[in-house]
Amino acid sequence: MHGKVIKSTGSWYIVLDAEGRQWECRLRGKIRLDGLRSTNPVAVGDNVVFEQEPGKATGVIKQIDPRNNVIVRKSVNLSKASHIIASNVDLAIVVATVALPRTSTGFIDRFLVTAEAYHIPAALVFNKCDLYGEAEQQDAETLMACYNGLGYTSFAVSAKTGEGLDRLQDLMQGKICLFAGHSGVGKSALVNALDPSLNVRIGAISDVHNKGKHTTTFAEMHRLSFGAWIVDTPGIREFALYDMETETLAQRFPEMRSLMSQCRFANCTHTHEPGCAVKQAVEDHAIAEWRYANYLRMYNNEDWSYGTDD
Repeated sequence: MHGKVIKSTGSWYIVLDAEGRQWECRLRGKIRLDGLRSTNPVAVGDNVVFEQEPGKATGVIKQIDPRNNVIVRKSVNLSKASHIIASNVDLAIVVATVALPRTSTGFIDRFLVTAEAYHIPAALVFNKCDLYGEAEQQDAETLMACYNGLGYTSFAVSAKTGEGLDRLQDLMQGKICLFAGHSGVGKSALVNALDPSLNVRIGAISDVHNKGKHTTTFAEMHRLSFGAWIVDTPGIREFALYDMETETLAQRFPEMRSLMSQCRFANCTHTHEPGCAVKQAVEDHAIAEWRYANYLRMYNNEDWSYGTDD
């Protein structure tokens, strides 16, 4: 039988077959995964071939179909392994906030770089806009203007008041969409606002650290009433790049990609070379200084802690 993995619990997987039935499946044996070393061989979004276990209501996954794309990050525990967040995604949506808790631009840019690397269209929504004061509103507008200028659809939403939800539905229509962001930015609340019948569990903000408490333990795919699928992921405290070559990193930044041919040296790293069109654009304020700073930190493989604004 053929089906799609809609939930992963680490050792068991919920597979939706072509007739809309859900099967609890496990993995038997090793499956070849195109050389990608991963802590989770089967991911939400995978199209699989499985068979029912004799005399049981459970199944065994026998094969994973070739993936169109994946969103991966470096494994927290195994430095040379990846963790696949989801596969076969049509649109990756960063759910961010400028307060309560603040999403670092470093997190946003690392996620966008990964989406660029795997050729996945990406967008950003800034949630909790109903809580913004004048300073937060200005901050959000600055960020949205920058990302919109780079070609990423970016706008404000509020799961509480409904602002921006119609636009978000239009953006998601007919697509398999991934929601990703720090814990506490309101991913589950947004899912519930988009389709109240799902009743996805919502967590509170930690009073001690002003960070979200994890509510989604494992990635799960939900079918939404207006014709979209949403992959709801666990809150991500850090997003470390996996297997990203420094030689191609600048190509993942649209504003740098458009200028690379103008650099004096063909192998310019945009870090120290004379005649660098990218560095000149930063000096001319044609490239945001904080985006360039994030590029340098990625290039130098520097990590930063959760909540740091870059």
